[in-house]
Formats: sequence, C-alpha cells, structure tokens
Amino acid sequence: MNISKSKQLFQAAQQVIPGGVNSPARAFGGVGGQPIFIERAEGPYLYDVDGNRYIDYVLSWGPLILGHAAPRVVKAVQEAAARGTSYGAPTAIETEMAELVCDMVPSAEQARFVNSGTEATMSVLRLARAYTGRNKIIKMRGNYHGHADFLLVQAGSGVATLGLPDSPGVPQGATQDTLVAPYNDLTALKNLFTQYPNEIAAIILEPVAGNMGVVPPQDGYLQGIRDLCTNNNTLLIFDEVMTGFRVALGGAQEYYGIMPDLTALGKVIGGGLPVGAYAGRRDIMQIVAPAGPMYQAGTLSGNPLAMTAGLATLQGIREVGAFDNMVRGASKLAEGIRQAAEAVNIPIYQTQVGTMSCLYFSEQPVINWETASQSNTEQFAQFFHALLAEGVYIAPSQFEAAFFSTVHSDAVVEQTIKAVQRAFETIAT
Repeated sequence: MNISKSKQLFQAAQQVIPGGVNSPARAFGGVGGQPIFIERAEGPYLYDVDGNRYIDYVLSWGPLILGHAAPRVVKAVQEAAARGTSYGAPTAIETEMAELVCDMVPSAEQARFVNSGTEATMSVLRLARAYTGRNKIIKMRGNYHGHADFLLVQAGSGVATLGLPDSPGVPQGATQDTLVAPYNDLTALKNLFTQYPNEIAAIILEPVAGNMGVVPPQDGYLQGIRDLCTNNNTLLIFDEVMTGFRVALGGAQEYYGIMPDLTALGKVIGGGLPVGAYAGRRDIMQIVAPAGPMYQAGTLSGNPLAMTAGLATLQGIREVGAFDNMVRGASKLAEGIRQAAEAVNIPIYQTQVGTMSCLYFSEQPVINWETASQSNTEQFAQFFHALLAEGVYIAPSQFEAAFFSTVHSDAVVEQTIKAVQRAFETIAT
C-alpha cells in the first residue's frame, strides 16, 4: 500500500503542529507507524491523499452515525451556511434542537449547548458543585471526560484513592477534590462515601466505558450508583458524549433504564460539527446563567451550522428501523470476527453495546481498566496494520471503540469480514 504523500504531509505537519496532529489519538502512537492523511470521505469510506480507500469504523471517533457526507446533513448545512454561519443572538433552531434532545434523552428536561464534550463535562460538574454546595467529585479509573484539569487524574493502585495529576501542567491543587474509583466496583464507591460524608457533589461516569475499549456495566452496578447518589444527596452524572444516541436512541440511560440527574452529550449530537451539551432536571438546570447564578457562556455555542447538522443527524437515526438495522449489522460483524479468530486459534474477547463495539486481544473478560490493560497490545498493533493494508480503518489503539453507521450495509460488512479473515491469517503465520 502506497502512502508516500501521507508521509510527506506528516513530515510537514510536524514542523508546525505539535506531534503533527491536532489530537493525540490520531498519531498512531498505540500501533506504531505514521498516520494516513485523508483527502475526502463518503458513506462508509475514507479516501487518503494517495488514493487508497478504506472502510471506516472510526467515523470521526463516533459522531458520523449517518456516515460520511450524509446527503441530508450536507444539504441542511449548505442551506444554513448561505444564511450566515453565526449570529451571536438566539435562533429558533436552538429551541428546536433542545426540544428534540429533551424528547430523546429520558432524563433531560432542559439543555444547554456548548462546543465540545470537554466543555460539556467541565460545565456540568461546575453545575453539580453549584447546586449541591459541595466540592468533591468521583470519577472512574479508565473513564475519560475531556481534558479539563480536574478530570485528568488516575486511580493509583487497587482501591479507590485520591487522584494525582495525570498530565504535566495540571497542578495538584486542581485535582485535590477529585476522587477516583475502579469501574464496576460498588464497594470502592461506598468506601468513598464513608470516608467523605456530605462532601461529594457528584459521581460522573461513562455508563458504558468507551475509553478503555467498550466496557459495559456489570449487572446492578448502575442501579447501585443511582441508589448511593440518592441516599447521599449526591448528583449522578452520565457522560454520554460517546454513548448518547449510540447504545440506544436515548443513550445508555434508556438502554439500562437508569435515570441520571444530569447528562453530558457530544459527538453524534453534532453530526460531525463541533457540538456538546449538558442536560438534566429542570430544577438543577435553572441554576445556569442567566436563569441562575452559575456562569457559563460561549461565543459559538448553539451556532446555526452546528445545530442544523445535529438536528438533521438526530432526525435521520429516528427514522423507523434505522437504529435496529445498525445494531443488527454490528452484531453480524462481531460474529464474523469471532469466527475468523477462532479459525486461526487467536484468542479474542469482544464487547458490543448498540452501535459501539471493541475487539480485545485477551483471553479473559474485560470489566475495568485493570483487565483491559492486560490485553495484548502488540498483537493488536499487528492486526491494525494488517487490516489497514486490507482497506479497513479502525481506531489506532486497543483501547478505543469501533462505531457502526446507517451506511455500513450488509455488503460492506461482508467485505469487512473477509478483510478481517485475511488480517488474522497474516498475524497468525
């Protein structure tokens, strides 16, 4: 496979962009080699600058649930752009979009739009602290909630502990009120509430962890967290930036039937444009300025292009049969992968929730960061490059999700399965 132009572009990019990329996940750091540069995309396909075509299961890291350059989204955005890209004043489409979000997300009574998932999680936690008058929050090890200082923390070893800064440039003071517990471990959470009574403002978690692969909650875990929060006057926040509109139309809260107090949203909600949102109970959301005293603002928040793309996307996946067809296709692909691995005696462990999935090179079930991190990352890297050579693009990391779209047809799935079979055969020899 020729990627000579990509190599040239990467060399040039490294001179003027740190690491040559504008988000570290794109840099192939987890698999070796260098990133491919994309020229265009359409439907389920990416086309790089060297003319290679790939079936894409990254989909801009999740947002493109209708596929690349979805005609309904492109047409709507073009028409909106002709009317102006941003006004700095209210528009009717913001209300229409908020109404749709509140209709689709079970716990949402009001919503505030921002420009990214990081903004959404940062803002929703400020809101939780403002509402409760408490400072401490709990996050789960292996859950990523954006790059705000107080969320870039790690768990330490074993039991739940105070977080330490997880990046240079994050002062210890920024994380002193961030507590960390292992994912899928209710006992650790109960211990934190015992250790810090009446101090914890909120628990924030990915209800299906999507940043250590795809790790579903174990039976009773989410309900146990809901009960802990209710009994301790602590707010429960679901970070559904990734799971929103992907594990079910109403997100993980619909899928599992557990209602958070607040929800952070992103990715699909923007249909490929920069959008985030936080939503929840009316009495809590009324604390947000200008209705209340908690300040949060954004020059481009709710801009007409982003709202238009998001609206067209959400309307598209609400069409009868669209979501069920995606889940069916994703399940068919997972079964094909299982059979292909079995045929060459390569041990794998797969997870799938709705339109999100992950293939681990692991012989044991993956239930948290500790078990996910024991996967064979060297074998994954070999598989990634073998699959790339077969014209299939997956995330360049063992610890990222694969995403399905409405345009991944049965024919595309069959083509992918054949490519997976050849990739497994390559790494098995």
